[in-house]
This record gives sequence, structure tokens and C-alpha cells, in this order.
Amino acid sequence: MTLSAGLSAPLAAAVKLPAMFGDHMVLQREQAVPVWGWAEPGEGVTVSFAGQRVNATAADDGTWRVELAAMAADASGQTLVVAGENRVELTGVLVGDVWLCSGQSNMYLSVSQADDAEAEIAAADFPEIRLFSVDRQVAEQPQSEVTGEWSVCSPATVGRFSAVGYFFGRQIHREVGVPVGLIHSSWGGTRAEAWTPWQDLLAHDDLRPIAERWEQEVANFPQIKAEWDRNYPQVYQEWKEEVKAARQAGRPTPSRPQLRTGPGTKYAASGLYNAMIAPWVGFGLKGVIWYQGEANAGRAEQYRTLFPVMIEAWRREWGRPELPFLWVQLPNLDRQPEPSRSGWAELRESQLMTLSLPMTGMAVTIDVGDPNDLHPTNKQAVGQRLALAAEHLVYGREAAGRLSPTPQDFAIVEGAVEVTMRAPGGLRVREGEETLRGFVVAGDDHRWVPAQAEIVGETTVRVWSPDVVAPVAVRYAWADNPDCNLQGAGGLPASPFRSDDWPEVTTGRR
Repeated sequence: MTLSAGLSAPLAAAVKLPAMFGDHMVLQREQAVPVWGWAEPGEGVTVSFAGQRVNATAADDGTWRVELAAMAADASGQTLVVAGENRVELTGVLVGDVWLCSGQSNMYLSVSQADDAEAEIAAADFPEIRLFSVDRQVAEQPQSEVTGEWSVCSPATVGRFSAVGYFFGRQIHREVGVPVGLIHSSWGGTRAEAWTPWQDLLAHDDLRPIAERWEQEVANFPQIKAEWDRNYPQVYQEWKEEVKAARQAGRPTPSRPQLRTGPGTKYAASGLYNAMIAPWVGFGLKGVIWYQGEANAGRAEQYRTLFPVMIEAWRREWGRPELPFLWVQLPNLDRQPEPSRSGWAELRESQLMTLSLPMTGMAVTIDVGDPNDLHPTNKQAVGQRLALAAEHLVYGREAAGRLSPTPQDFAIVEGAVEVTMRAPGGLRVREGEETLRGFVVAGDDHRWVPAQAEIVGETTVRVWSPDVVAPVAVRYAWADNPDCNLQGAGGLPASPFRSDDWPEVTTGRR
């Protein structure tokens, strides 16, 4: 970025743009492109790009905004000029598709931490992919600025970037053939309420307890902090001993103790939306990819409301009711072996239910997690499956083989439960295997029994057990780390599901 000022122009008059407008950025194709910033009140501002020239006048508060007309994809790397009393030039600007990548630690995990990191980094020479990582910050009110900058994707820059974001963007770039801009805005260990506007938490009965609880935590923080300070020396010493024991046993070391509440922490309700999403509102996007849910598994039933409310809030703020939104369903993790009592299974169900919103898609990852690690490193598969969902939902590619099967209907037929699936191209058992696994059935006693299952026709699974003469409900892959093998025609795993609505481990938790 270059900036030059007229000799007579006072410093206060300098035209300024927020950090998301910078050298090497990508502007969204085939949409009107907003550009905004600040200048002296009443100052005239002209934005020029790709043969367009648009004028604005700074308002009384110094803000200005223009819209460039929609443009086709362009990889030539042009210069965007903003001129007022001074002149700002943004070089190497492309026009293509821009995707916002958000969530918690599995979105934050970098390419350098993923499988085959050395080879992936060495091969990451994609000058038409551009990367922006938002610095992690918290705010009490919606902000207008972020910290970060655009960079050209290369072996020198990709290692620090989100692995899921990069592998997703790489496939979109290869398959669609346009420049791709990736905005990475995530933070490990964060709950969905931190990414949701405050007004939306207050507006829903199921979510208002989150806001009220946070207000109480803030009110009690001085006392909580004083108690933390008193106890910390002992807590710290115990942690050091645990680290020593873990190292001697060859186990992962525990994280250093930290205060997980109070103003300025990542746990603040709406705090991450305010600091890391709100500044981007209005920026031209193709869509959003999201990988989060682990931190909400203890209130998985509530996520049925929280997650769609968050999506709809972002869409409202962007003024785009059908802004494409894709997410990753939680993978397998060996934390709770009992097949019918699992907060993670409930969370997956809440994610599945959110597909009822228009222009949404989900990458099922029940087969590519690491049972022993909350942060599985096979992020290539995750990025690829998100890209397949995007190619179908957003880019109009044929669905067969590109979507994971999901349940459509349930029926009791002659002592068995028949499950009709949405499965373009049909169903199959995992390659190399013959017998379906992962199904259980129950009668009126709510006692779950392992079941036999077979594929009938193209998209129906018949499930039964000789020990349940009159089944009333069926579940599939309902466990933290299920043993399951139902797939679609393209080899993508079927989503876990259940037909019942019986109370589960997080029922009623708010």
C-alpha cells in the first residue's frame, strides 16, 4: 500500500481504509463491491478500479462508502486507488471468490501442524490464492477495524494459515478456476455464543441465559479474580508437577492454568463477534466455512437454537439472507464409549438439524477424526469435503457422490425400522466391507440393542434385531467414537442420526 498526501493537507484529512482493504486483496466477483473508510468530514473521496470511478463525500462522523459495480473474475492484479486530500494505492488486487473461515481450534490449526506439512508447504505456490489472518481480539462493542494483512499464498506464507481454510480454498481454486481470497478469523476453545451478536442472545428464550450468566460473571469478576490470585501459586505448582509426570510418561502436557472468565477473555459472550467478525460486515463474500462445536458439546441441545441463530444473525448483518454457510460436523473422538449417551452425538445432531436453513451444507467427518486427539491432523479430508459441499451448493455441480447421506424419513415396517436417506447416487457399505455396522434399535422400554441392517433399493436402510420384536426407534453412529460404515455412492460417510426425541445427556441445559 502506498499513501501520499498533498503538502497543504492536514494529517486529520488523510483518507484511510480499514485493514481488510490492502495490497494483494481479493474483491468478490459478480456482486456489487463495497469499499469504505474514513476521511475529514465533508471531504470528497474517489475510488477507482478496473475502469470504474466512483465518488463519495465523508459524513459528519468522517465515514464514507462507495460501491463498485459487479465485475467478472480477474487474475491480472490491478491497482485500486482511493483519492481525497491524499491518495492511497492498493496494488496486486484480484477479483474472484472470497470465503470467510471461522470457528475454534480445528479451524485455527495451521498447515504446519497438518498431515504431510512439509510437502504441503513446499507445494503451496498459488499466487491467485490470497490469505488474511485476523489477529485474535475481544471487544465489548462491535468494532470497525481489525488487525491483519493480505498475503500471497506461497511456501513462505501458508504454514501459519488455517489448514482447513487453505485446503478448502485450494480445491475451490483448482476446480472453479478463479482467484480465491481466504479470511481466517478463528480462536481455539471458543463457544458459538462468543461469535453471536449480543442482541440475538437476548432475543431468544433458549439463549438469554447465556447473556444473563455472562453479565453475572462480569459483576462477580473482582471477587473471582481475587480468589484466583490467592490460589494461583498452589495451582501453578500442581500444574508443574503434572507437566513433569506427563513428560516422563510420554503423554501430552496439560495446558498452563488460566482464568477462563471475565472481561477481555475469549469466553465473553459476543466478544469475538464484536472484534473479529463485525469489522468485516458488508465486505464482499462468496460464503462462510465454519468448524466449531466442541466447546458447546456440554449444552448440545441448546446448540439447536444457538447455531442457526448465529448463522441468521451474520446473514442479517451482511444483508444477505442466503449467504452460503458450510460447516464441519464433529468427528469421532474416544471420550464416551456408551453408544446411547453422548453429548458429542447430540451436538452432531444439532449440526445436522441446522441443514434446515437454506443455502447450508455440512461436511461429515465421522471417519477421519483421531479417537485419541481432539485436534485430528487430517485436515486435507476436511477441506476437501467442505469444498465438495460448496461445489454442489454454491457452484452448481452435480450432487451424486459429493454429499454425505442424511436421514429423510423413518417408518416401522414388519418388525423393522426403515430409514430413507437423502443420498444422491445411492448408498453403499464402505469399500472392502460387507456388513453394515453402527445401528441400534429400541422398543417402548427405551433400551438400545445392537441391530442388523441392510441396504434396500437405492436409498433405504432396513434395521432390525431379533431381541426387539416391536422397535419404535433407531439410531446410527450415536456415540463419541462410533464403529460405523454407511456411505454414499462417492464414498462420503453418512451423517450420524436418530429417529427418537428422547431426553439425552444435555437436555434442558442452558
